[in-house]
Amino acid sequence: MNTIIIFFSRADENYFGGSMKYVEVGNTEIAVGHITELTGYDSFKLEMVQPYSADYMTCIDEAKAHLREKARPELKEIPDVSDYDNIILAYPNYWGTAPMAVFTFLDNADLSGKTIYPLCTNEGSGLGKSVSDIKKYANVGEGLSLTGSGVKNAKPTIEKWLKNNGLI
Repeated sequence: MNTIIIFFSRADENYFGGSMKYVEVGNTEIAVGHITELTGYDSFKLEMVQPYSADYMTCIDEAKAHLREKARPELKEIPDVSDYDNIILAYPNYWGTAPMAVFTFLDNADLSGKTIYPLCTNEGSGLGKSVSDIKKYANVGEGLSLTGSGVKNAKPTIEKWLKNNGLI
């Protein structure tokens, strides 16, 4: 079973358990790093043509507007997932679901016969309704919610999740 990691992650100013902090690498991308260390899977970062603002408060306003409008922000590239059976789809929780850029990917990828395993970074809001939203596109395996501020130490949790899903 071939597996690829598709992810959306945002660096810059982020929210960590009550305070703002500038980061060079987003929490979701750190989690993806753990997965690639454990598995060697291919990965692909979804990047918007017009990225969100580096300022956290502006970013969340932009993300909220995208959600309200059901926007599908243009991506620099849509990955070809035709050679893969499984997709680990990693993203932060934006307003209770995946960022709209993730839905741009889901709308444009051929997901027939594939299983998606959601991994969502957040600061306490969990997977939100992202799993039910993703189920509209493909079969969905067990998801994993990770606290972003604790993601650097989440490798054992990720490894257990991968094993439980038969991904390693």
